Amino acid sequence: MLALSRKKNEAIIINNNIEVTILDVRGDQVKLGITAPKDIPIHRKEVYIQIQNENKEAIDVAQIEALKKLL
Repeated sequence: MLALSRKKNEAIIINNNIEVTILDVRGDQVKLGITAPKDIPIHRKEVYIQIQNENKEAIDVAQIEALKKLL
């Protein structure tokens, strides 16, 4: 993990096409602005994990249905 210090209105660039800017800092909360191409999905980690779990469940159900058809 790379740890960087940034102040309000400062940014970092990732892979030449993603910019993460510090918009606001209040107490222990930081507001980020992310500029990236539309084809790059951006999610909060908890949402990403939920999507991954739902995708896994959907695959499991699809596999069960496919097995039922074979029988």
